[in-house]
Amino acid sequence: MPPRLTPPDWLVRTLRPQRAAIPWAATTRAAIAMATPVAVGLATNHPTYGALASMGALSGVIGDTADAYRMRIFNIAVPQLFGALGVTIGSLVFGHGWLAVAAVTAVALVSGMISTIGAVASVAGLLLLLNCVVGAGLPMPGDWWLAPLLMTSGGALVLLLALLAWPLRGGVPERAAVASTYRSVAHLIEAAGQDPLTYAETRIAVTQSLNQAYDLVLARRARTHGRNPELVRLVSQLNAVTPVVEAGPAAHQCGVPLPPQVPAAVRALADAIAAGRPTDGVPLVLPEPDGPAARALDHAVRHAAEVAARTGDSEFTNVDDRLGHPAALRVRARRGARNVILSGASWRYGLRLALCIGIAQALVSLVSVPRSYWVALTITFVMKPDFGSVFSRAVLRALGTAVGLVVAAAVLAEVPLGWWDVPVMLLLAPLIPALTPRGYAFQTAAITPVILLLSDILNHQGTALLGPRLLDSLMGCAIALVAGYLLWPESWHTRIGDRLADAVADTASYVECAFGATADPAARARMRRRLYRDLSVIRTEFQRALTEPPPTGRRAAAWWPLVVAVERIVDATTAARVRVRHGSPPPSSPEVTQVASQLQELAQGLRDSVVLEEVRADFGSARTDRDGVLEHVRQEVAAARAIGVRGGPTGDAPTAA
Repeated sequence: MPPRLTPPDWLVRTLRPQRAAIPWAATTRAAIAMATPVAVGLATNHPTYGALASMGALSGVIGDTADAYRMRIFNIAVPQLFGALGVTIGSLVFGHGWLAVAAVTAVALVSGMISTIGAVASVAGLLLLLNCVVGAGLPMPGDWWLAPLLMTSGGALVLLLALLAWPLRGGVPERAAVASTYRSVAHLIEAAGQDPLTYAETRIAVTQSLNQAYDLVLARRARTHGRNPELVRLVSQLNAVTPVVEAGPAAHQCGVPLPPQVPAAVRALADAIAAGRPTDGVPLVLPEPDGPAARALDHAVRHAAEVAARTGDSEFTNVDDRLGHPAALRVRARRGARNVILSGASWRYGLRLALCIGIAQALVSLVSVPRSYWVALTITFVMKPDFGSVFSRAVLRALGTAVGLVVAAAVLAEVPLGWWDVPVMLLLAPLIPALTPRGYAFQTAAITPVILLLSDILNHQGTALLGPRLLDSLMGCAIALVAGYLLWPESWHTRIGDRLADAVADTASYVECAFGATADPAARARMRRRLYRDLSVIRTEFQRALTEPPPTGRRAAAWWPLVVAVERIVDATTAARVRVRHGSPPPSSPEVTQVASQLQELAQGLRDSVVLEEVRADFGSARTDRDGVLEHVRQEVAAARAIGVRGGPTGDAPTAA
């Protein structure tokens, strides 16, 4: 391809599909839950009722992403309640002109603010606004309460199908997540002492696996997990693998691959945990350890095996999780409400979303646009901050809609209204959960024909829907790009720099905590896990920023060497702590203070300076023991401070020095 016709890197990264397995159970639930209401509506001679219930099922399918059954209740049921409220408000102001514009704009403000609380609140805010827009843009059949009842019943059907296997498979997803963490740790042990890039990628996978496992076991806890012996057992098994993870960097620094019996033993533990059986029958054959790192790993694996072999509930009493007990549900609810009201980020996003929705609603009120609710629907999907870059989502939305319209054109032109809609829905609905993990464009392409099919059942417009829907989508994308992206200066600056500065400061605190005389091991573990979790968030933000057009994407890329450097500092600190715990002389207080101060200076420089130049690390008189446990840490700190990020006065993209 000639260079002039080669698409830019940011566009290629935006359009590249993500690798993901097909969730077969979710696709089956989607087919049944969305086709059944259509069939029931046709059988009872109320096809519009069936279409509304199927729309509610579509909302449930979008939220049907959790593995643990108890999390599915939150992910599906809670958003459905907000969706019912949204369609009620929308239907009450339908046809009331500027009152409808004001009401939908106010709902957009609330929706945007509550979306910043967390994943479940984000979906709840999405459905609140989506259903409000639909209710304000389409005449609902029957009394005011009928539409929310029908849509909620569709979501309830998805929830019922999602919970059917709970009596038979309760606890299986949680055990599978913990077992997956053990397997990822086994991969980490195999990578230790080998290729640094492979080890780094494996360690990142371990961090993600630990995050998912802890979240799955603890995040939706409404009461203390001590009342559930199974959850306590899983928490203790996650705690037990933490020392194995901590020993990984120490083993990697030795530069010698570990014997294959060690990862094999960890995989045997993973198989036993996944099967839900104690591991006392699993033979633990480990070679004689040689050196502090090998001894630390041997001790950690044996401890994990001992914990996994426990059977009596009394042996798990008062087990403390290494991330700290999550607060009770009512406490988290109060905390979330307080953050929504007092958070500047919450208000900024709410106002951005309300501005875009207000412009869209005012525009379609002044200009005759058929079925104009699609403009606001497009903005609602594009303007989700936790779903990715607004710019890239606008591009993907336009492309996905165009592809979806091609499919919809074939369906609406060739499939007559009536019972043929049921098999068509059976074919189209499973594509939503199947393609959603691939990327936003793929999700949009899957959802578009489904929504148009349901809209045709409600309005009987056929292929006349296609042209206006494409125009509405393009209008919505344009409003989101201008009013929700270009007009806000923060859109042109990545948040990676500020977050990375916080991570560097936390790393300094971790260095001090790791070698403190009275440091609590659990506190150290929580601090290290929090650091890795924060760095994982930074990586995600980095991936999103790369999909932005220049100069934002290039600015984001410039931070990447520092992200890697901070991760290596945390690894080196953990390895040094392991060596001290297993016989190496501890560092002196001046050494620890000097390393921490160098990191604090780096963090302050990231916050204060737009143009960062290379700064040599100065460890002064404290740098006396080149064979001490902190030598690797000092080397990584010096490498981090040697990374310069330069940006010109015109805002040119900075590059790593």
